[in-house]
Amino acid sequence: MADVRDAADTGSLLPGMLGTWDIIFMILACAAPMGVLAGIIPLAIAFGNGAGMPGTLLGMCFVILLFAVGYVRMMPHVRNAGAFYAYIASSIGKEAGIAAAYIAVTAYICSATSVLGAMCYFVTDFIRHATGIGTRWEIWAALTIAVTAWLGVRKITMAAKVLTIALLAEVLVIMVLDVLILWHKGFSGIDFSSFSPTTIFAPGLGIAVIYAINGCIGFEATAIYQEEARNRAVTIPRATYGAVMVLGSFYVLSSWCLVLSILPGDVKAVAGADPGRLVAGVAERYMGVIGRELLGLLTITSLFAAVLGFFNNITRYMFAMARDGLLPRVLGHVHPVHGSPSAACVVLTLILSVVVSLFALAGLDPLLNLATSLSSMGAVGLLLLLTTTSLSVPLFFARRREFSLGKTLSPLVGGILIAIATYLSLTNYSALTGTTLAVVNKLPWLFLPLAILGLVHGTYLRIARPAVFARVGSTQVEEERPASGRTAPGTVAVAAA
Repeated sequence: MADVRDAADTGSLLPGMLGTWDIIFMILACAAPMGVLAGIIPLAIAFGNGAGMPGTLLGMCFVILLFAVGYVRMMPHVRNAGAFYAYIASSIGKEAGIAAAYIAVTAYICSATSVLGAMCYFVTDFIRHATGIGTRWEIWAALTIAVTAWLGVRKITMAAKVLTIALLAEVLVIMVLDVLILWHKGFSGIDFSSFSPTTIFAPGLGIAVIYAINGCIGFEATAIYQEEARNRAVTIPRATYGAVMVLGSFYVLSSWCLVLSILPGDVKAVAGADPGRLVAGVAERYMGVIGRELLGLLTITSLFAAVLGFFNNITRYMFAMARDGLLPRVLGHVHPVHGSPSAACVVLTLILSVVVSLFALAGLDPLLNLATSLSSMGAVGLLLLLTTTSLSVPLFFARRREFSLGKTLSPLVGGILIAIATYLSLTNYSALTGTTLAVVNKLPWLFLPLAILGLVHGTYLRIARPAVFARVGSTQVEEERPASGRTAPGTVAVAAA
């Protein structure tokens, strides 16, 4: 309780709550691996390079690892729950950091709301098929928001436990399905053509790259939990690399097994006929009707876990921005018992409720309208931030006259490759949204006025409120506490010179 009071008094999150695997599970749950496998990968196979999708995912994992190398190198120097925002503020400039903060919060809110819409659709569909009873998706949205808000206000360990259970359940079922496919195929049926250059570089590679990198987004949130991690200097880098490796291995193996279950030469045509039911059909073939229904249920829990994960990410971003003076100070309030950003939780709950209410009042579909229009916008926003952050790392170290493979070359190459993926996403945006509606396909342009607003806000603070401007992106993580005692309340670490 003393630690909680210290956190509340000093305006910091409760430290020492999360270990490496806690953070890994939270990040993986936020990525919604079941949702990606059942939703994104079949679309990539159908409209992308077909059987080459597993090889494309393997390549994207390599790109993400390049980014992660530089990302981890920055962590000792930028210790702030703002992650992207703090990194960019420390390297490119505080004005650019504020612009990044606006984009990050908007992108995460779009992603959270889109996942919420998809989850509500699958809940109503599951109940209708299981019981024959039709339910309103708005009811499930309200219940989900309420439960998510309750878990968000509680200690972060509560959310971590819920996410861990949900993640382990979905991964276990997919691993069983993978094993059954490999067992059925036997050694004679194993085909590695999905990883050959001719298959990977088949027509549709650009579309496959878009879906591949969008499926991997989420690992970067490890830095958001710096303030709540145990032994932060060790935990956060391990969690970052661990999340990338585990997520990448899962996607590569499961997508490869999916291709094998149908045959590489036929999978593109089969997926194109009905991508939405591709994985369910494979599950029914190898695990029976029970397996198909279980897969449907776990898709729902996977999406709920993603909503909760995004909720935690957003509230910590809002908390960091409020503490640095970019949002109303009340949003930097920490719960006196649970040490969570409770005020930010309340505001985010209201935002999600308003967005859902607007779509509901307009009579729009939670999947075809809500999820489709906002998921791609959120993905593009996060890709823009990944690109900028990766390219900012070598700039940060160049100013310190520090050059190495991890500090310069890896993040530079990773940033260029992610920039190419971002360009592909923007030029093929209609492939992501699945619609030709101009009002939907122009949504990413909203990030431009957001960035301009952030730059203007930063310039105003630099001129009119220099004290607040100086706090932007500043270090806010306490030094590790020695075994013999506690850090004095209010003590914060100073970034290494």
